[in-house]
Parts: sequence; C-alpha cells; structure tokens
Amino acid sequence: MPTSASTEPLHRLEDRRFLTGRGRYTDDGRQPGELHVRFVRADHAHGLILEIDAEVARDMPGVVGVWTGEDLRRDGLGPMPCSVVAATEEPIIVPPHHALAVERVRYLGEPVAMVVAESSAAAADAADTVKVDYADLPLVPDVAAAEAEDAPLIWEQAPGNRAYRFSKGDAQAVRAAMADAAHVVDLELDNQRVSAFPLEPRAAVGSYDRETEDFTLELTGQGLHGILGDLAGPVFGLPIDRFRLFARDVGGGFGLKNFLFGEWVAVLWAARKTDRPVRWLAETGEELAGAVHGRAVRSTARLALDADGTFLALDVDMVADMGAYLSSGGPNAATNAASTAMGGVYRIPAIHMRSRGVFTNTAPVDAYRGAGKPEANFVIERLIDAAARRCGFDPVDLRRRNIVDTFPYPKALGAALDCGRFKGNLEDAVALADRPAFDGRRAVAAKDGKLRGLGIACFLESSRGAPQEEVEIRFTADGAVEIATGTESNGQGHETVFTRLAAERLGLPAETFRFVQADTKATRRGFGHGGARSMHMGAGTMILAIDAMLEKARPLAARLLQAEAEELTFAGGRFTAGDERSVSLLNVAAAARSADASPETGESGLDTAVFRQDVPFTFPGGCHVAEVEIDPETGHVALLRYIAVDDYGRIVDRQLTEGQLHGGMVQGIGQALGEQIVYDPSSGQLVTGSLMDYYLPRSVDLPMFEVTFAGDPTEANPLGVKGVGQAGCIAAPPAVINAVVDALSPLGIDHIQMPATPERIWRAIASAE
Repeated sequence: MPTSASTEPLHRLEDRRFLTGRGRYTDDGRQPGELHVRFVRADHAHGLILEIDAEVARDMPGVVGVWTGEDLRRDGLGPMPCSVVAATEEPIIVPPHHALAVERVRYLGEPVAMVVAESSAAAADAADTVKVDYADLPLVPDVAAAEAEDAPLIWEQAPGNRAYRFSKGDAQAVRAAMADAAHVVDLELDNQRVSAFPLEPRAAVGSYDRETEDFTLELTGQGLHGILGDLAGPVFGLPIDRFRLFARDVGGGFGLKNFLFGEWVAVLWAARKTDRPVRWLAETGEELAGAVHGRAVRSTARLALDADGTFLALDVDMVADMGAYLSSGGPNAATNAASTAMGGVYRIPAIHMRSRGVFTNTAPVDAYRGAGKPEANFVIERLIDAAARRCGFDPVDLRRRNIVDTFPYPKALGAALDCGRFKGNLEDAVALADRPAFDGRRAVAAKDGKLRGLGIACFLESSRGAPQEEVEIRFTADGAVEIATGTESNGQGHETVFTRLAAERLGLPAETFRFVQADTKATRRGFGHGGARSMHMGAGTMILAIDAMLEKARPLAARLLQAEAEELTFAGGRFTAGDERSVSLLNVAAAARSADASPETGESGLDTAVFRQDVPFTFPGGCHVAEVEIDPETGHVALLRYIAVDDYGRIVDRQLTEGQLHGGMVQGIGQALGEQIVYDPSSGQLVTGSLMDYYLPRSVDLPMFEVTFAGDPTEANPLGVKGVGQAGCIAAPPAVINAVVDALSPLGIDHIQMPATPERIWRAIASAE
C-alpha cells in the first residue's frame, strides 16, 4: 500500500519545557500590582436590565471597582465587529455586540458587569453580591422558535430573526435533474451545537502605559493580528500601533481562540481605568456558557441518482443558529466554508446550496475545527448511505461509481480539485476493514445479543484559511536566524517543524534558529491558525522567504569571495566558488548587517520578508471506516475499530501529522456519540453547564486508531503539503453514524441524528419494536 515518504521525526523542541514545567501559559505569570477580574453574568436568557446594584460589592475589602456596559459605552468604547465577507443576498445584519451587556441581556452567561479587585478571591466574593434586576422578555430558545410566525424579535433590525441569506449553485439545473431522476433521497441532518473546550481556558492580562498611552494584552489566542484589527479601531477607536497583543504557549484552540471576546476588551479598559495590570482566567462554567459554541447547523438535503446509481444533483438547505450576536467569523461556516466542500469527493454535475443565519437567545456560534467542512461532508456521506439502503445499492460500489478520479476536476460550486487519491483511499480502507468477513462478525455479535455495524465515509477538506500570509527571515547580532511567522501554534508543534524545514533548507543546525510567533509587535502581519493552514500557508511562505533571502545573499557572497555570483553554489550553510573558496551564510549576514534599512520594506542586510497572496486551496482527502457494537438493552455504543487511509500530500513529520489526525478524530467521535450543548427550551438555562453534564470522550471510549498515509503531493505550495488539522473531525462523524445506522438497520432504522447517545438509540430501538 503506498505511503508518503517522511523525514525521521525531530523530537519536539517544545517538549522539554512542557515536560519539565517550564511552559508559559497566560495564567502562569504574575505582574507587580496586578488586579483580578470576575464577571457578573446573566442568569436570564432574555431580559431588560432594570438595575444593577453593586453597592455592597464596592464596599467589600480589596475591591477597586465595579463597572457595567454603560460605563464602557460612556467612555467611548464601540461594539465588537463581525468581519465576515460573504456573497449574501442582502448585507449581513450585525447588531451591536458590546463587551458588557447594554440595556438588555440576550443569552444566559452574557457578561453584565465586571468586578475588579486585589485578588481573584476578593473579586469572586464581591461578584456574588452584585444584584441585577431584570424584566423578562419573550424567549427565542432555538431556530424553530426564531422562525415561527409572529416570533418575538431578538433584534428589531433583523426581521424574522434572520441575520443573512446565502445561496450558491445552479438551482434550475438541480430542479431539472431532480425531476428526471430515477431516485431522490432526502434526509434531515443535525450538526448539533458543541463546545470546543480546549484544555487551557480563555485567559488574559491587560496593561496600559500612561506615558505612551499604549495597551498590551497577553491572551490565549491563535489569530492575534485579526483580533487586533477587530479590537483597536472598531472598539477603542485607536490605531493598531497603540496595541501589542501577544501569546506565549497556548493550550489548544480549535477555532475558539481566533476571535475577539468582550473579556479582552474589558480587561484592557480596566487596565486603563485603574492604571494597573488586570488579569482574568475563565472557569469551566464560563467556557461552556460564555465562550462561542460550534456547529449548530441543521440541513435539509436531497440527492438525485439515475437508475444505475450515478449522482445527478445535490440540493442542500442549511439553517445556522448564530446565537444572540454575530461573533467575529460566525456567518462564514455555513456560507463560504461549506460551499468549498459541498458534495465531498464525488462527481455531482449540479449542486445548489442555500443557507440562512438565525438569531436565538443562546451563546454566539463561530468556527470550530473544520467550520463548515464537517457539515458539508456529513450531508453527502449520510445521503449516500441512505441512498444505498433505500434504493438497493451497495454503499461502497455507490461511492466507487461516483468518486472523482481524474484531475483537475472543477466542482459544481467552483472549487477546483488539483489532485487527490480519493478512489485509492476508498479501496485501501475497505480492504483493511476486511469487509467480506463482516457478516460473520455481525453473526457472532448477534449470538451475544449485540448489534454490530460497519460505517464507511470518505471526506474532502478544503484547507487554506485566510489566503495570504507573511514570513520574515531575520539575522540577529548574536548569530541566530529568526523565523517570524504570522501563523500561530496552539499546540501543533510549529516550532519544531518550521525549524527543521529551515535547517534542512539552509544546512544549518536547528539550534541556530529562533521561532517567533504570536506577537503583533514582533511580526508585521499575520493571519493566525485556522483552516488547517499553517504548513501550506506558513511553512510554504517560509520556504519562499528563505529562497528570496539566498538570492539576496548571493551577490554579496560573490563580492566577499571575489567571484561571479553565477558560479556560486549553496549547500551546508555555505556559498562556495568554483575553486572551493567558501563563506558561511552567517558571515555573509554579518557583513550585510551594517547596511541601512531599506526605506521601502524596512528590511536590513539579509533580512527578508515575503508576503504571499491569493494562495490556492489544498484538498486533503481520505476514507475512514468505523466498526461499532450496540447493546440494545442500554443503547450504549462501543467503538471497536477505527481505520483511516488519508492523503495529506507530502508528510513532513509523521508523528505530528498523526497526532493532529488523532485529535480531530476524537473530537469527531465525541460529536457523533455524545457531545451537545443543551438549553432548556422553557427558560433558556444551560443544561450542560459543567463536565458533569457535557460529554467529552475518554480514552476508554476509543480503540487504537489504524492510520495509513497515502500521499499525493500537491503543486499548490512549495512543500507539496495538504492540511491535516481539521480532517479527523470532518471524517469521523459520518463514519461513526453510518456504522451506528448499519448496526440498527436489521430493526428497520435507517437514520438517527447526532449525537447517538444511549438514550437516543434506546428510544429508536423501542420505537422500532
């Protein structure tokens, strides 16, 4: 079976400090004179704020101040923006989203006031005494209620509680194909609301310099330049050069930490107000209630097939729950992002997708690992399984008949697939699953009173994220080479991989390099981490910057060697002339360092920055197979086996790639089998407000993963790589749900919604009986 060649893994450079307790996370440090914040959060899902009584809190020991949204607004702070650009049918409606609620609250957990005190304990004690008097307003707990006739409006400027309408594709061609089709299969599919829940909660420390009037914000972030752009001008009305945002080590993000939060605004404002550093660390309940959620998309989908099973058309109507406000990137998942992967790895001549964003009295929704691509792939993979079951096709043969196997392939909604090993991945995964012997395994399980199922799902990821990036190569006076990149690690191992690639390209020891990231003063611009973009966008741009730097160094090396530039070769960190005279790159850099900075670029000596724009997508793909066993007495699902055969182009570091894939698969399995944010529909209270109620998968829930990398390198970037960061949670939900449905199929059940909890499965079995 073909596998992509990979370099021997370099031990992660980050691991020594992590394993010896020297990692530095936002809440690890302390600053002299710092204060602490505790937020008072709404315990009503929708209500007018009649009064905030903080008199007791203000008089408590250690309390420096208690402030509300009105205080921030009077001081000139504006609302937080939504920066998504999408070809919606009308302009996206972006209601004012203040850091602290103004006049009314619109979801449980919305920040209403902040208490600033000398210690975290003092702030918490004082916050407990703040009394907020509300006048209840009609509740809109979910999308169905929001779109009901005569539904109460959450925002007057949003008729029908609608934030946007979006459509893409050829509606007429789809209607015609549906009318002529031998088979049309339809499903209602729920990608339920979930929490990203990274291991490290949100945290921030804000500081203000009274002399320079500059702000500094240390935070748990993964897209700092983007957060800065939303924060400086729109909220504070100040130029971005008045702010420095930086992150040290970041303990997971999964999209959540790409966005501007009201807490970031509040700690900076409080730092300016008090002229002291101000620190905040979220608790578990605050993360589940007050951070953005993911997914929350319900789709009505139809697939048209001819009599032989050839796909003719796909029609998808998506309803995206936006929550009470639009987060920074909220509308993107069910518009731009979903359209790039709609239809998956299959030839479908006509596709039409529509989506609409709807406001509800719930926490805002934004990107979560995959953001739109999991939703799109779930649609087609569940439809194919339903078509096979309802129309008498074999699910593998149906996929094989329609899978893209010639390139380039233009998809119906505009994405152009440049390469891929989609058919080979399918064949290899099915072979590893030993499908011919599955009936025997099912029969053995039946003797034990269990239901066994095998689920197959292919996936297409369209990875790119923001289509531009910048990397700088800088030489320091002490002989180090800095790699300053606008992509930002939140646990993936960028420091290791970027360093190794640079060391290989320049023939210098790894210890020569310093990796610089996540600091808006140390990196000129950048587009963070998201969209599985760091290798093809960040490292790919780094390779271009290294090559541009070498071209800049060549004529200077020639002068130092008194040779012609054309006769020089570069290897092992040295320029060599034809007669074997040589000079090291670091010596060339030292000679160039005295040169004046370029007035055009600000670069000095051999320092080189490359800004790369309009970068193509890469299209990772693969096939995953899940085998499950269900206890019909309890509805419990045991995941017995999980196989993945995936194409990520050239594999630079197998260990890190496999780690990223495993993490994504676990999150996808969690969504398939249990994760769900639940609100009480009558009160808007959060039912899953702690880890006692919000399911996260544990190691005992998982088998040993069987992973094969079968690479088809792309020419879309200098490294030939394709993004892996989101793939696992794209493929896992349909693979697992297809397996669950296969197990239930002998009972006449051909569809079940996520999450496939024991209760849901037990009820489906009881209804079938």
